[in-house]
Amino acid sequence: MATYVLVHGAWHSGRCWERVVPFLTSAGHRVLTPSLTGHGDKAHLLGPDVGLDTHADDIVGLITEEDLTEVILVGHSYAGLVISSAANQVPDRIAHLVYLDAMVPEDGESAADIMPMTQVLIDRAAKSDGGWRVPPPGLPPSSGLFGVTDPADVAWLRTMLSDQSVRCLQQPVRLDDPAVNLIPRTHIHCVADVPEGYERRPVPAVQPNGSPAQVWELPTGHDCMITMPAELASLLLKLG
Repeated sequence: MATYVLVHGAWHSGRCWERVVPFLTSAGHRVLTPSLTGHGDKAHLLGPDVGLDTHADDIVGLITEEDLTEVILVGHSYAGLVISSAANQVPDRIAHLVYLDAMVPEDGESAADIMPMTQVLIDRAAKSDGGWRVPPPGLPPSSGLFGVTDPADVAWLRTMLSDQSVRCLQQPVRLDDPAVNLIPRTHIHCVADVPEGYERRPVPAVQPNGSPAQVWELPTGHDCMITMPAELASLLLKLG
C-alpha cells in the first residue's frame, strides 16, 4: 500500500481531488487530500500572514502527525512550491515528488519568479481593500476556468474556490537540505488549452538525483483532476 498526499493549487481546496481518490483507494492505497490554510474547511483562517511557509507547514504537520513515510507527494500548480518546501523539511519521509502542471522552484524562488505573469495578480492585490487578497479568476475565458469547460463542472469548481493571500505568491521556497535532491521526481503536464502568455519552464533532462527526467502528458486543461481523473489516477498508480 502506498500513501498519496495530494495538495491542491491556489484558490482551490482539497475537494478538487474527489474524482481521483476512488481510483487510488480502490487499488488499495491510502490517500489524503488536505485543504491548505485559508481554503476549504480552513477558509476562515485566511489572513495577510498566510504564506507559502504556512502551507508547507500544513503538509509537514500532516505528515508528522499521521506518522506518514514513503509518501508520494503530489502538488498541483502553485503547490509545486508547497511540496518542494515541505520535502525540504522532511525529505526522509518522501518517496516521490509529483509536479502536476506545477511550478518547479529553485532555492530562493517565489511564484512570481517562476511565473512572471503572477506579478499582475500581486499588483492588483496591492490596490484592493487591505492590499493582500488575490481573488480567484472571474468569468471563464475561452479555454475555460482553469481549463474546465463543462458548465456543470465549472459550477462545481466554483463552489471550492476562495481568495488567496498575496504572501503565498511572494514568499520564497527554501531548499537548503541536500537530501531533498535525492527524491525522485515526476512531472505531469496538461498540454491542452494552455493560456495565452503562459510559458512552462523546460524540465532538465536529468533529475537532481542524477536519474533521467520523467515527464508525462495529459491532453486536457490545467485542472486535470476534474477533467481527466481516471487518466490522472492511472499515471499516479504507476508510482505506487
